[in-house]
Amino acid sequence: MALPPLKSADWVILSIISVGTIVLYLASTLAQSLLAPPPGESLFWLLSLLLNMIGYATIFVPGYYVIKYVRKTNYLETGPASLLQPLVRLFVKGAETEVIEVEAVNLIKGETEAAMAKTVYQEGMTLMFCAGGLLGSYSTWGYLQEKIMTTNYVDSLGNKGKFNDSQFLVFVNRILAFALALLVIMIRRQPRHKAPLFKYSYCSFSNIMSSWCQYEALKYVSFPTQVLAKASKVIPVMLMGKVVSNKKYEYYEYVVALLISVGMVAFLMGNDDGNKASNATTFSGFIILIGYMAFDAFTSNWQGELFTEYKMTSFQMMAGVNLFSCLLTSVSLMQQGVFYTSLAFMSQYSRFMLDCIILSICSASGQLFIYYTISVFGPVAFVIIMTVRQVFAVVLSCILFQHALAPVAIIGIFIIFSALFLKIYCSYRLKMKKKTVSAAGKI
Repeated sequence: MALPPLKSADWVILSIISVGTIVLYLASTLAQSLLAPPPGESLFWLLSLLLNMIGYATIFVPGYYVIKYVRKTNYLETGPASLLQPLVRLFVKGAETEVIEVEAVNLIKGETEAAMAKTVYQEGMTLMFCAGGLLGSYSTWGYLQEKIMTTNYVDSLGNKGKFNDSQFLVFVNRILAFALALLVIMIRRQPRHKAPLFKYSYCSFSNIMSSWCQYEALKYVSFPTQVLAKASKVIPVMLMGKVVSNKKYEYYEYVVALLISVGMVAFLMGNDDGNKASNATTFSGFIILIGYMAFDAFTSNWQGELFTEYKMTSFQMMAGVNLFSCLLTSVSLMQQGVFYTSLAFMSQYSRFMLDCIILSICSASGQLFIYYTISVFGPVAFVIIMTVRQVFAVVLSCILFQHALAPVAIIGIFIIFSALFLKIYCSYRLKMKKKTVSAAGKI
């Protein structure tokens, strides 16, 4: 069967992609030549971020104009079928059929009934498996994060080298997660996918940026500081909710925010690593951590909207997000020539290669444990496990990387995590109380 020919609109689309890619590649090349640091020095994080953004624009800018052209000309509704139409439809419009929603509902219903059929013993063992998987995956992942970004590797000849490119580590994590998601989709039955693929690009970008901020921040602040700052994101979230939408909060939420603030002040006062660092270095680290919290908040909210609108499974979401993550990071890495230098570093320092492989396995398996735990036990159990994981990660980092903490810092850590557990407990009790009132009202 002969393939349909390209029509004139296809050539316009290909021209938009080609011209946009070439122009932005030249812009990236020019920016690299102007911003190149002296030999032996690393690029300042803000300039590195700028180069990354130019790389991502190579995908986003042509993509934006292609979508605009397709919608303006009704490309998918007019004229005979062409070679590009199925691909354009997949990215811009997605599938449209009510059968998909019926399939998704039936599949979710079947999984729920299977979960309800478990005995208490089986459910307890499953919960222990999920907790062990999350703690093991993300504790190892956090340890390797700090090790890769803060320590010198030694090759067989005794030469020392430090790896500095955060974006390459993001790519390594995402490529394995994408492959794993595809494998699960092929093995396990899924409802038919209907979301336009381009909608994954938004949360994929924010997911890349939050991961990049995590790695980059470790150049400026210690891992315990990073973990505790992430645990404190409830404060900016509450402030934003109050300012933007005049949202009202429960009394216990204000208590939690106050306790976390006190805990963070106590930790920073007693953190010797923070005292040794310069003010400029610490300021850079906290700016990057604020970026992490903002991008991470957007990612979860956008993914929630996609789940609600298109009823895809967690593995389809994982595949879609990581598809664009691989595309964006690989293009940016190739434009900057970092692929070659990173692979050369990997070939010279075999221990770095092993750490990257384990880091990627932990990241990918951790994502699977997240989706499975939430689907079986709900978000409350997941939040409790991950809060315990944060405590474990801080203790592990302080022991393995010898972060000196004064007693006041240890008290600060205790206050922060006590506040988080208080938040979990109070929100759960409030939710149960509302359910009881609602059930009584129906009788």
